Amino acid sequence: MPTDFVFSRKPITIERGEDVFLYDDSGTEYLDVGASYACVPAGHGHPDVVEAAQSQLADLTYVQGSYPTSARDELYEKLSSVAPPGVENVWLCNSGTEANEAALKFARSATDGTKFVATKKGFHGRTMGALSTTWKPKYRAPFEPLLDDVEFVDYGDSEAIREAVDDETAAVILEPVQGEGGVNPSTTEFLQSAREATADHGAALVFDEVQTGLGRTGTFWACEAAGVVPDVVTTAKGLANGLPMGATLCTDWVAEDAGPHGSTFSGGPAVSAAATATLDTIVDADLPGQAAEVGEYLVDRLSELPVRDVRGEGLLVGVEIGRGANRVLRDLAMNHQVLALPAGRTVVRLLPPLTLRKRHADEVVGALEATLEVTEA
Repeated sequence: MPTDFVFSRKPITIERGEDVFLYDDSGTEYLDVGASYACVPAGHGHPDVVEAAQSQLADLTYVQGSYPTSARDELYEKLSSVAPPGVENVWLCNSGTEANEAALKFARSATDGTKFVATKKGFHGRTMGALSTTWKPKYRAPFEPLLDDVEFVDYGDSEAIREAVDDETAAVILEPVQGEGGVNPSTTEFLQSAREATADHGAALVFDEVQTGLGRTGTFWACEAAGVVPDVVTTAKGLANGLPMGATLCTDWVAEDAGPHGSTFSGGPAVSAAATATLDTIVDADLPGQAAEVGEYLVDRLSELPVRDVRGEGLLVGVEIGRGANRVLRDLAMNHQVLALPAGRTVVRLLPPLTLRKRHADEVVGALEATLEVTEA
């Protein structure tokens, strides 16, 4: 039977999902705390999102972006209303890497710069431009040469980012909390230093909130907690609660000089309707507040376990266990029906739906405790 030549196949065939749970083809229930890559903030199969997408599909599945549609216009308005102040221009796409690719292009076009500054351990996607600002050699090496005018600085080093940004810089791109790099929260000082350095040299500050946005860290955008407003915010993953959707949000000065750019499926009506319903759910149900409360509880409980470190913000949590993260993840899935993710070889990453409750957090802690006892024995 033909198989995907990129993704390895897990030994679990998922058939359906409901809220924080997934079910395989035998009916076994799994608690999803990361297997869906933060893509279902409102929970699997949320009825409002399903109804919005189905209704729009029946009316109009697709028309290209230069023709206005009510579904796309409603999403523009909704995204503008929840964007950081002044970052209210919206370009729609299909994924996080596309959103970041657009951000880099827009910054090049809107400035006189050609250089990008990114961070070590940062991850921004797998297309050529976004990959050029992604640090890990594992992702970069097979596709080099990439863009050559990229400088990487230590994440959290305020002085290094000030020194790296110069008059040749088009943009600084960074995650307010690194996800793939090990779940590493930044400091307010670091984000402020990036803001000051880019402003001083006329460069754009791009916050990659593909994983941290939409309430994941306890505020709608992770940058809110630091009080730092960038020139560009990128978002994706959970934007349409599991359907492919991304967005690049820009200030006026970036949007006015963004240059020619496009995408065939930018803001498809059905996905736009699902995204608007997702954003409505996040706001109306105060899922950022729930992520903050349950995330704090989860971190406190995890900190009682014999692990090296527990860190993160809201419901983006990393558990540092030392080498063997993949072994722990296999045991969690196969013996405790808990699906999580790695962040490198040493960190178990938790990215559950924002509808996770404290009782679910208790299940995660219990399963991880039992798994650690087995895998370390």
